[in-house]
Amino acid sequence: MSVPGEASHFIMTPEARSRELKSLKIEENTARNAAVMMLFYPKDVVTHLVLILRPEYEGVHSGQIALPGGKAETFDQNYTATALRETQEEVGVHTDTVTVIKSMTKVYIPPSNFWVHPFLGFTDNRPDFVAQKEEVAKVIEVPLTELLDEGNVTSQKLTTSYAKNIEVPSFELNGYVVWGATAMMLSELKMLLKTSIAL
Repeated sequence: MSVPGEASHFIMTPEARSRELKSLKIEENTARNAAVMMLFYPKDVVTHLVLILRPEYEGVHSGQIALPGGKAETFDQNYTATALRETQEEVGVHTDTVTVIKSMTKVYIPPSNFWVHPFLGFTDNRPDFVAQKEEVAKVIEVPLTELLDEGNVTSQKLTTSYAKNIEVPSFELNGYVVWGATAMMLSELKMLLKTSIAL
């Protein structure tokens, strides 16, 4: 099963970011690479997805909602290994408990010059989450039904790293506003799930 990744990303891409991406020659950049995990798990017989709240700091992703993950290191065998390692480091989910289902479409993030490689995985049991204090202010558990609910798609006026007071497409999940690259990746996940359900 595949979905048009870039088309699903576009749904949640702020207009200013779209213009910026069109003007960039990304492949010519010396972009770094990172990987994140979209992790499914059961909680009270409902499938959940784990997100994290980044701490406030002097940086472009301060205080944002994200998927567990981070920068690829030279010792990582591949991006799957990066996503698994970072998920264990950031939220305490042991790599040997995660089954990786598939890779999703990578996303470029201009402010930090990263290609982010998302992966979809699951655990058979709800993990005993442990937040890495330096990287994670809070672990957020989102019922998958919230992601699939069209009523949780909205837009917010935000000041971002590249524009002030702009209208940004977003999800409202578990009381948090999710926008930017994370929302773009979740949009592809949502389209994949809805396509699968329809079959």
